[in-house]
Amino acid sequence: MKRNLSRTVIAALAIFITSNAIADDLGDIRREITKRHDEAVKRLQDWIALPSIAAENRNYPAGAEYMARLALDAGFQQAAVINTDGKPGVFATLDAGAAKTVGLYFMYDVKQFDPAEWTSPPLEAKLVDKPGIGKAIVGRGAVNQKGPESAFLAALHAIRGAGKKMPVNLVLIAEGEEEIGSPHIGQLVHRPEVEAAFRKTVGVFMPAASQDLDGIVTVSLGAKGVVELELVSSGEKWGRGPAKDIHSSLKAMVDSPAWHLVKALDTLVSADGNTITIDGYPKPRPINADEKAMIAEASKRRSEAQSKKSLGVQHWIDDLPWEQANERLESQPTVNIEGLVGGYTGPGGKTILAHRAIAKIDMRLVPDMKMNDAVAALKAHLAKHGFGDIEVNVTGGYDPTGTASTAPLIQSQVAVLKRAGIDPVLWPRNAGSYPGYVFTNAPLSLSAGHFGLGHGSGAHAPDEYYVIESSTPNVQGFDGAVMSFVEYLYELGR
Repeated sequence: MKRNLSRTVIAALAIFITSNAIADDLGDIRREITKRHDEAVKRLQDWIALPSIAAENRNYPAGAEYMARLALDAGFQQAAVINTDGKPGVFATLDAGAAKTVGLYFMYDVKQFDPAEWTSPPLEAKLVDKPGIGKAIVGRGAVNQKGPESAFLAALHAIRGAGKKMPVNLVLIAEGEEEIGSPHIGQLVHRPEVEAAFRKTVGVFMPAASQDLDGIVTVSLGAKGVVELELVSSGEKWGRGPAKDIHSSLKAMVDSPAWHLVKALDTLVSADGNTITIDGYPKPRPINADEKAMIAEASKRRSEAQSKKSLGVQHWIDDLPWEQANERLESQPTVNIEGLVGGYTGPGGKTILAHRAIAKIDMRLVPDMKMNDAVAALKAHLAKHGFGDIEVNVTGGYDPTGTASTAPLIQSQVAVLKRAGIDPVLWPRNAGSYPGYVFTNAPLSLSAGHFGLGHGSGAHAPDEYYVIESSTPNVQGFDGAVMSFVEYLYELGR
């Protein structure tokens, strides 16, 4: 009995000593974060000033080379630029001699932008006062994803600057094509040396800014898949309509490729545009009881009014109640028109019959749906309905991804958040997409997710921002976001 009691006391004492040592380490690191605040913010501003835009072939390979330097500066011992059939990626490793290894997914590319739509120049990354929010960096890539990724890198600088040992080893892959559907992510992750490194990890996470303005933090267990493509209708390919733009008076005797495209698009969805009607389209897995329970709980805590205000909408589809609208968001695939381009779109009129029209489409996929199946069904449907001449040009995409809530990667997130006094909302999957499938699917079959405190908004839109100094106690500023990554790494190490 005495022997068992002694073992219990020793174990308790070991936990006490370890906990206090970690607390001391984190205190030193916290002070280092404050000390390095200005240099970390400047690092983010400099990164925003170099936009890598895959759709425009802009700043390649410069963006990858810059990403590699950022990794080396943060303490990774090696960071190699890896070529693909598209844009290059970066593979980096940090060996701290730790017992556990954690995987990281970064993207260094950003969306396109039109400076005329911004109130602050998108590449100047100015600090702007945002009423009710605080001081924020406004710039393309500020929140998607350079702000959170810079905060993570700042965490590594602070740990090293405080003279502390990293609690985990790190394996990083960074791609430059996320914003065009990650068409070559597999060529990066499944290189033998990269895949071998990821096999040693406990899971993979992407830095994020997960706090809403009311302080609510969502832990997502996956993401929808996506297919990005163009549908092209042309007189040349169709064999009807003109082979070049002609005078619109000739519409009386010449077919229109633009109308041909419109009629094809109309067959893809129901009359209200909300239900997919593509013949043979893959069926989504019905939402299960656990997912319904998560959504019900989250719907009670999230503000419907705030969501509508931030999105600028007045009604959900079919005027659904809040909880049912969220169930639809999580469970339903979509076919969306991103843009329609054809003929003359400048000021005034120009009476032409356009010879070519293009629809940019994205199709979101939910569990049990595969990208290749969705594309095959779309092509077969168009052919069946008399639109086989319309070109289907797939530019990127991937399958959905998911991770169990019981995975240590997720449980560590919950533990860190609860220690910070935050009761997170569990969410089945992001309605948006990222290529997590490359980690969660075979052959790696790893856990994957997003993590990070802090707040930002405007991804893909003008005036994208990331909070640096928060004016509300509900939301962490940049230093708080950095500290959340420190605490997560230590939790994963435990």
